[in-house]
Amino acid sequence: MFVEMVEAAMKTAEPLRPPGVLQQNRVFLDFFWDLAKPDQEVRLKAVEDLVEYLKTGNKNDELEYTFKRLVDGLGHTRETARPGFSLALGQVLVAFEEIPLQSILDRVKQKHSLQAVKKKLAKNAMFGSLFGVLALHQSGRLFKEPQVVLACVQLLQSLSQHRQHLKDLPTKTIMDILTEIPEEVFEEVLLSALKSDLASAFNTPEQLQLLLVALQRFPHTLKPKKLKSLLGSSTIINADNIPRLIGVLKMAAHSVKKELVLPAVALDLLKLSLKEDSFQLFWNRAITEGMFKEPSGPTHYLSFRLLGSALPLLSLSQLKEVLSGEVMMHYGEHVVAAQKPDRFKLAPEMDKYVSDFLSDCQDSDKQLAVVVAFSSLTNNGYPVVPSVWRVVQHLQPAALQSYVDWLRSMFLQPQMTKLLDFSTRKQKDKQQAQQQMESPVSRLRKWLVPRLCSIIDNHQVKKEEALIMDVARFVFFHAFFSTKKVSQDIKETQQTLSVPLDDKTRGALVNSFFGLLMSLHRAPLCDGGSAASQKRVLGVRADGAMWIDHMAQYAHVLLNHPKQVQTSQPFTPEQRQAWDGMMESVTNLKKKAKKGLTAESNAFQQLFLLIGMHLFKAPEELLDTMKDLQTCVDKAQEKKAKKTKKKQASEQEEEPEWVEVMVDILLSLLSQPSRHIRLVCKTVFSSICPHLNLAALNAILDVLNPDKDSEENGAVVVTDDGTQTKKRKLEDEEEEDEETEDEESDGSEDDSEEEESDDAEMLEDEEEEQMEEEEEVDQNFRSELMKVLQKQNALATEEDASSDEDLDDEEMMKLDKSLSALFSEQKKKIQAKKDEKAKLQKEKNLMLDFKIKVLDLVEVLVNRQATNPLVLSLVEPLLNVIDREMNSSSDQQSQDFLRRAADIFQNQLCRSKSYCRTAGDQQGELHDLLEKLMSKCQKLSDSSLCLYYFSACLYLVKLLRGALPADTKEAPKPAGKDLKVMGHVDVERVTRVFREALVSFLSRRKSPLTSQMFTDLFNRFPVLCVDLLDTAVQHITSGVRDHQQGQACVLVLRGMQIKEVQQLLSGAKWTALCQKVSEQLSGILQTQADQLENKLVKEKMVKVLELCQFLIKTVHLQKLSVDLDSLQTTLQSLTSTAPLKSTGKLEDTYWAVMKLLGVTKPKVDKTKPDTEPEQKPALKKKKGFLPETKKRIKRNKPVLEPAADTTAPSNKPGAEKGQAKKKHDKKTKQKRPAKGAAASEPSPAKKSKTQSDNKPAKKKKKKKKPKQTKEGGQV
Repeated sequence: MFVEMVEAAMKTAEPLRPPGVLQQNRVFLDFFWDLAKPDQEVRLKAVEDLVEYLKTGNKNDELEYTFKRLVDGLGHTRETARPGFSLALGQVLVAFEEIPLQSILDRVKQKHSLQAVKKKLAKNAMFGSLFGVLALHQSGRLFKEPQVVLACVQLLQSLSQHRQHLKDLPTKTIMDILTEIPEEVFEEVLLSALKSDLASAFNTPEQLQLLLVALQRFPHTLKPKKLKSLLGSSTIINADNIPRLIGVLKMAAHSVKKELVLPAVALDLLKLSLKEDSFQLFWNRAITEGMFKEPSGPTHYLSFRLLGSALPLLSLSQLKEVLSGEVMMHYGEHVVAAQKPDRFKLAPEMDKYVSDFLSDCQDSDKQLAVVVAFSSLTNNGYPVVPSVWRVVQHLQPAALQSYVDWLRSMFLQPQMTKLLDFSTRKQKDKQQAQQQMESPVSRLRKWLVPRLCSIIDNHQVKKEEALIMDVARFVFFHAFFSTKKVSQDIKETQQTLSVPLDDKTRGALVNSFFGLLMSLHRAPLCDGGSAASQKRVLGVRADGAMWIDHMAQYAHVLLNHPKQVQTSQPFTPEQRQAWDGMMESVTNLKKKAKKGLTAESNAFQQLFLLIGMHLFKAPEELLDTMKDLQTCVDKAQEKKAKKTKKKQASEQEEEPEWVEVMVDILLSLLSQPSRHIRLVCKTVFSSICPHLNLAALNAILDVLNPDKDSEENGAVVVTDDGTQTKKRKLEDEEEEDEETEDEESDGSEDDSEEEESDDAEMLEDEEEEQMEEEEEVDQNFRSELMKVLQKQNALATEEDASSDEDLDDEEMMKLDKSLSALFSEQKKKIQAKKDEKAKLQKEKNLMLDFKIKVLDLVEVLVNRQATNPLVLSLVEPLLNVIDREMNSSSDQQSQDFLRRAADIFQNQLCRSKSYCRTAGDQQGELHDLLEKLMSKCQKLSDSSLCLYYFSACLYLVKLLRGALPADTKEAPKPAGKDLKVMGHVDVERVTRVFREALVSFLSRRKSPLTSQMFTDLFNRFPVLCVDLLDTAVQHITSGVRDHQQGQACVLVLRGMQIKEVQQLLSGAKWTALCQKVSEQLSGILQTQADQLENKLVKEKMVKVLELCQFLIKTVHLQKLSVDLDSLQTTLQSLTSTAPLKSTGKLEDTYWAVMKLLGVTKPKVDKTKPDTEPEQKPALKKKKGFLPETKKRIKRNKPVLEPAADTTAPSNKPGAEKGQAKKKHDKKTKQKRPAKGAAASEPSPAKKSKTQSDNKPAKKKKKKKKPKQTKEGGQV
């Protein structure tokens, strides 16, 4: 019967579809699958392919099916699929214009009718209708069929009621439709339909925006008379409508609270107010008065965003009015309050608004008005915008020049009344409680100077050299000089200060000037100039002169006009003489630079000029340095000029070399807290490196020598004194920087103080805990306390323990005074200990910072003078530094110092391709150093530290060997005798040193050496490898432990794999080595055959077998006369070992070795054991059963009598409910055969009889019943 039905079906199915149609329809249907995929590119490709497919040929059936599928897909449950189907429907309608839009709209209404679908599918129907209208809109033919337009708008109006799902999408779609239809269609068809929405424009932001869009598109239709009939007024923005507009704007502000954007209706209202000449009314009444009645929140943020968006739309007068009003005041208060943590910050958005406006605006007056207005928004004199404000890079040159002039005029004559100044509530309370510590003029000036310097520092700002020079002269003049009399030659004297400078402001000016010098040192060339053709020239002007040189010339002019100007710290005659000598030396260096040695002359010029400029800051400290520098340069030039003449020996012995003094000068300058000085010192040192001698190098190494810290306390004190002044300057700079940052807001000031106080309190608590431990041991304080108490009879004794008498008031007062004096004294002692500890920590940090700077000089020497024999003197000091720091504290600064020193030593010294080729003159010293380092290397406990010592030993061997013939370019690889070339290396002595280290590594249980170290030695020096291989071979069997024996195998394998070693040992030596290795391997395999269960032995045996594999392969390939019989016999005896039968690296390596010997791995048939068949069916039966706890049980089962038998839980339910139980049993009997052999399994009651009375069976039965009753109770 079944066969006949199948044949009949096949006969009836044959004529329905011709061959090939299935495949064709398959391609067609795939388009609709792709439309629903989440990938946008796939969807777009599917739309394109579908349209192309439908265009080819007459495919009415496919077109009808396409409309059906696309309309159905508009309400797809997947969100990403709906736009795909909507776009496809729109494109198909564009391709087939003969299809009426009304028919498609009818399909959409019929398919996605909200009345016809179920409630849970209503959301999909809503989106289906919405995307259907969007598809009709995308067709571009909607305006041709007015009735369809009307129907679409009416459908969207019905959908706008469902804001829970669609939000404002229907209203936005209506706006999109209005932007494309002509005014005639709107007036004749849509106006009546939208009349209710337009009349209720002040109810919601969406309806108001709809009205604004209609006004923009159809101004002739919506004339004032029409608006009056709709709204009751001929204009939208008037005094009567302001309250309603405020309500709509507040609703719009809260609607975009999460999106953090400006609502479109607010910007449209602003544009309309400009069009209707009602901007002042709208801004003052609706924004300024209406939006700021609520506390800070969305309404405020809407106003701020509207302010930023209005900048391109306003005229110059309107800009000045808006940017000086209440909205800006509120914005400043927000910036100040937002400095607190976890506060929303709108300042980045405002910076983006201002930046976009300045980049797009070409009107210099508007640009200047905006930047001046934001710079004039001050909090107690300090502007709320940061001093480093990147938006100025978009200013036009004229606007930039005017802005700089405004900054300078505000500095000279602050006009506080023209600023938009405000104070927060907390600041007003503080001002009432106590007088303000700093005047608003000082706060303003502290912002103006960094503002000027940041314009020069920003290389993106388009500025001319004249502007840069004017700013630099302005800052320098007011930092170090003051006007006595107006001079026509000095422009800075023509404008005087209306308010004198205080010390703090002048200190900020000094720091800003030297920061400006650093910026000029790194400044690229401006466009044009004679030096523009040079590649990457920094710190020079277009004429080729350095910026700092021009500043020095300007300073020289000021010093030469004592009647017109005076310095804040007048020079003494000696200091003035040093300045004049410096200028003369610079002039001489310029003349010599024209003849040659430009780089060296420029370096000395920079150093001279930089020290000269710093004379204005610290003349007493740098006077001696300036004199020494002049002497050094003079001697250096004299030595070069008179190379053939020799000085007397007595003079040379009395005075140190000029380069030694120069190094001392550089070291003293490095203690200054100036990055500019650090860079210049590095440049100068690179120029004097060729003239460096051992004494000068020792001066550098003495700073890095850890032993000097403990042995020479005097030197440390001097360094600390210098660095303490440096620290004070650093702290002053940091305090001033913190003030300039903190003064941007009172909130940030309070929070930073609270955080600092909290951190200080935490540190004090920790220190107090430590001091409390010390107090417990302070017997002196305890004894003093006992004396005070005994003196006042305040100690309780056994006699008066039960007495109720207390001290009188007078005695208590005396006791309080004595105790307070004692504890105050103890507190001072504790504080003194804390201060001493903090002082020591500061000195340590300062010393580390100084050493890090000195490492710059070491790095320059290693990179620039790698072939200089003096570099050899760096090996041992750098190792001592690494050794000391690895065993010292682990704070961040120490780790940075260690990391820097290790990088210089390992990567730039030991691994450098350039090295000293004339080390043979010191071969005795180098051999002694090699022995010293290797002996110390073996005594270390840390392998990471040992690696540096071993690398140093390899570096010394490389120096002794010198250059190989292969080191020259395009030279062939060394062969034969060239391999044995070891230069000045005493091969026997060096081999003995490394052999002792190798024996130590293989015979000690805990050795800092590693196999990788010796592998590097073998690869770099094959000659030494040949001499050390015998030692490694011996330790294959004589190693102290299994690990060392395995490492010996690794070293032998790595050594024998080196081609140079094979060439050096060619012939009988190579054969003898292979034979010896074979014997050692055979011996170790015999002794370890019965210990393969041990993990360490397994690891060793893997390495042994790898060596066996290489040995056998080498013997077979090179056809060596090596006896491998004993090794083969030993390997074959391991076949029956248990660990070699299991899978793993050991087994794979073993059978790879045996394959080389002609023995293949036997194949093992996988058969099931005979002992398991009886147990496995029981396990499979359990997998096929429905668990008892999952079976459905009647609700009334928990009502059973409590006397039911627990051993047979299935009996009582059957007695109580006979028919129900029989039906349940029938169901279970029908289900069990389908799962497997379930019919043969006994019931739980029967199973308990056959089993013995053991505990597991009882436990299993006891677990089942509670689960059944629990399930029964829940069902």
